[in-house]
Amino acid sequence: MQPDQVKKIAVLGAGVMGHGIAQVAATAGYHITVRDIAQEYLNNGLKGITKSLSRSVERERISQEEMDQVLSRIKFTTDLKDAVGDAQLVVEAIPERMEIKHMVWKEVDQYVPKDAILASNTSSLSITEIASVVSNPERFIGMHFFNPPVIMKLIEVNQGDKTSEETVQTVMELSRKMGKTPVWVKRDAPGFIVNRIL
Repeated sequence: MQPDQVKKIAVLGAGVMGHGIAQVAATAGYHITVRDIAQEYLNNGLKGITKSLSRSVERERISQEEMDQVLSRIKFTTDLKDAVGDAQLVVEAIPERMEIKHMVWKEVDQYVPKDAILASNTSSLSITEIASVVSNPERFIGMHFFNPPVIMKLIEVNQGDKTSEETVQTVMELSRKMGKTPVWVKRDAPGFIVNRIL
């Protein structure tokens, strides 16, 4: 998958990280589907995005028209198949528990296009271990945004033992297109770079 082939992104999880990532990607021009397990979480995610964009309008960083355009590129669903079925990139931002991540990624693997890039926003769990449940781990990678994603510039691009270099380079370029500064973490070590230093 090349960077210019990515048009649609699925974000799994509508919490603080998930809706922040969705806003960043939609602002960069991508079409986003945010998926969570309950409508109330999706409603809270939409509220969070709307509040953040409204603040930018008030501070005259963006126009009302630009805000409306960003919101028009984001849809919300509880249906996993609907979210990932035609996505070129899936970014997972769900609780930091391996059993939950494995359960979700096993299900994603049934519906997602076979050439889509699969990314976890994990800040500390092993990319290699998360990727062990998907059919082609060479396209699985860590894409660790920092909180709040809308403000923080850094993204750790974390490769697992089987992640292909093409996947790494595509995600590095996508991160730049989202206005972020990616760092390539070549070793799947606990805490990656930033949390390890902290």
